[in-house]
Amino acid sequence: MCVFNNTIKGLLNSSITQGALASETITFKSSTGEPIQVNDIIFGCGHNNTGVFNDHEMGIIGLGRGPTSLISQISSTFGGNKFSQCLVPFHTDISISSKMSFGQGSEVLGDGVVSTPLVNKDGGPLYFVTLLGVSVEDTRFEISNNSETAPKGNMFIDSGTPPTLLPQQLYDQVFDEVRKQVPMSPITDDPDLGPQLCYRTSTNLEGPIITMHFEGADVQLTPIQTFIPPGAKDGVFCLAFTNTSNENAGIYGNFAQSNFLIGYDLENEVVSFKPTDCTK
Repeated sequence: MCVFNNTIKGLLNSSITQGALASETITFKSSTGEPIQVNDIIFGCGHNNTGVFNDHEMGIIGLGRGPTSLISQISSTFGGNKFSQCLVPFHTDISISSKMSFGQGSEVLGDGVVSTPLVNKDGGPLYFVTLLGVSVEDTRFEISNNSETAPKGNMFIDSGTPPTLLPQQLYDQVFDEVRKQVPMSPITDDPDLGPQLCYRTSTNLEGPIITMHFEGADVQLTPIQTFIPPGAKDGVFCLAFTNTSNENAGIYGNFAQSNFLIGYDLENEVVSFKPTDCTK
């Protein structure tokens, strides 16, 4: 066992954790229901955690490309360097869990699947993809003047960041168009909501379809993925997008990933999306 001191950084935050590094046998359930034990899995236990960590979170699973991530450690045992996830929508009953599959059999297949290439930037651990533009219903906005010249790997998929972050100009265009297409007046008298685009409604908000145009894959988002109740404010729904000043790197957050079966094939360097009811 050894002591570790690790800094976790992202576009949104920086967190520091100190603790112990160890190895242990971990048991997974196979697709047949039988348990599978994997020996000598390296993991850390943080004893001094600062930043965005809180007492309600059990921990973080490493799903990146790094050599000590869970995916990298179990790929040879489970028949392939690939995995998939299906995140339940925000505010789903806590008795219903999101699901993950690892290795052979975790491929995302069938009708409705779209795939986009992964962009490996400098051998880093993050999963970068290329966003060409965003449509609000039939109105499309490009991330650059020419979608064919959009920077490769300009957005990374992050299951740990809730909202989707767009470069400022693109965000402003999406914000304005959504406001134009929602047939309601936005909330302007609540300082707690700040500059967010929010609406009061007694039922789920009926908002426009927002399409993320990734290279080779159009991912259509419904209001369940694009409008989220903010905290304890009942009857309020806010646009689940925000802005970043970084014009070359956005984040595809977990609100937008909900109710999609998303598969990461690290052998063929693609990520695939399939609309799915993740609560079932």
